[in-house]
Amino acid sequence: MIANSIFLGLVGPWQVVVIVVLILLLFGGKKIPELMRGLGSGIKEFKDASKEDNDPSIEDKKQ
Repeated sequence: MIANSIFLGLVGPWQVVVIVVLILLLFGGKKIPELMRGLGSGIKEFKDASKEDNDPSIEDKKQ
């Protein structure tokens, strides 16, 4: 809890603007949607895999 408040206290609106500008300069405007799409699909695959790992009905079907 303390770590979150320290981190949130250090990152203000100007720091976020600087980070966004740096990302735009590094990757360009056309590349960012592709990066976000890849990130979203990776998160979706991770969630699906974790659901399959915890779902007992799938284990019953395997046997």
